[in-house]
Amino acid sequence: MTKTKATRMLAEAGVMIALALVLGMIKPYEFPNGGSISLEMLPLFLFCVRWGVGPGLVTCTAFGVLQVFVQGAVGYGWVSIILDYIVAPIPIALTGLGKGKPGGIYWGSVLGAAGRFMVHFISGVTVYRILAPTELMGMMFDDPYFYSFIYNISYIGVDLILCLAIFALAAKAMGKYYQGEDLK
Repeated sequence: MTKTKATRMLAEAGVMIALALVLGMIKPYEFPNGGSISLEMLPLFLFCVRWGVGPGLVTCTAFGVLQVFVQGAVGYGWVSIILDYIVAPIPIALTGLGKGKPGGIYWGSVLGAAGRFMVHFISGVTVYRILAPTELMGMMFDDPYFYSFIYNISYIGVDLILCLAIFALAAKAMGKYYQGEDLK
């Protein structure tokens, strides 16, 4: 990688992290135990599909660490803060597997969101099981697996659908960016 390309990648990483942090603070709906509807994954998806998994890992990890300090953290102890805020954004880097591939922004984003979901699901099953039985959306849950699935898919699924819709709307204008064609 040339020095110019590396500088551009670093600059884009900084901008995308900052944008993700700002978008993460715009929450039309926030769930009671953390998690919210937001577009914070959108810039991370874009960065990862443009630069790949390796740079995406670094960028998503930096986002996760900064998220704790900038957006604040809702947690039941240090384990839940580490899992839900620092570790959970890291699998978003899997979006980078779609780099340069047809439809990569779409299936890569699904893959990245699924990875993030898995970390939140594991956190819900292991850490948040202390809340069982609990009520969510007018339903009572006593199975921590089912509760964790419903709770986490409720916001990660909506976030993913919103991001995919925006990517589809912007496909014509952003196609070269998605493919990284301007970097060749």
